[in-house]
Amino acid sequence: MTRTPGRPRSFLRELPVLLVVALLISLTVQHFVARVYVIPSASMEPTLHGCPGCSNDRVVVDKLTYRFSEITSGEVVVFTGPPSWTNDFQTTRSDNGVLRLLQEAGSLVGLAPPDERDFVKRVIATGGQTVHCCDDLGHVVVDNQPLAEPYVVNDFPFPTGEASCSTPLRSGRCFDPVTVPEGSLWVMGDNRSSSADSRVHGPISVADVVGRARLVVLPVGRWQVIDAHEPRAADAPR
Repeated sequence: MTRTPGRPRSFLRELPVLLVVALLISLTVQHFVARVYVIPSASMEPTLHGCPGCSNDRVVVDKLTYRFSEITSGEVVVFTGPPSWTNDFQTTRSDNGVLRLLQEAGSLVGLAPPDERDFVKRVIATGGQTVHCCDDLGHVVVDNQPLAEPYVVNDFPFPTGEASCSTPLRSGRCFDPVTVPEGSLWVMGDNRSSSADSRVHGPISVADVVGRARLVVLPVGRWQVIDAHEPRAADAPR
């Protein structure tokens, strides 16, 4: 078969167009469907792994689900921090133009964090619900129902022999009742003793939610589905 002259040259001419199309498709998917995010801190341990200098988890965030359904308690969400959460935010981007371009490209596939202050937490209560901690057994209570939270491993201890927030020496896990405004969420980290969340900054707006965290995709040894835990009554001490 005779090779058609000019075919390789034609492909080279088309290659930039193909790359641009691929980039546009990737950007569209990242913006509307799903995106990979880096977990930057230990506030969601042990569910999600993140710490300075570590191989932090990369999670796939589903951006479509909440276009068709309501956010419910127990789901892990990524949200853009409102001003009260981001007053100390500093850009992670380099002043060098080339490095900044590489960082932006890396953020599209989860190799670098987005240049925005995003947080990942678990939804504990939704608009109209009242939340506080704790009951006499140390549980978070939503609408008078103490919650069983198997995902919480690290929490502030109670004074020896106590499991109540009604004593003068209160545990760091205690907070007074808060009624969550409509259109807002009360979110907390699974690593309760190392999470600055709604207990510190207050509820977040549903409008600030980017999407639901679905999968840990990197590192390979940490691959897992991120489960939502439907709140249920607790019947034993934690």
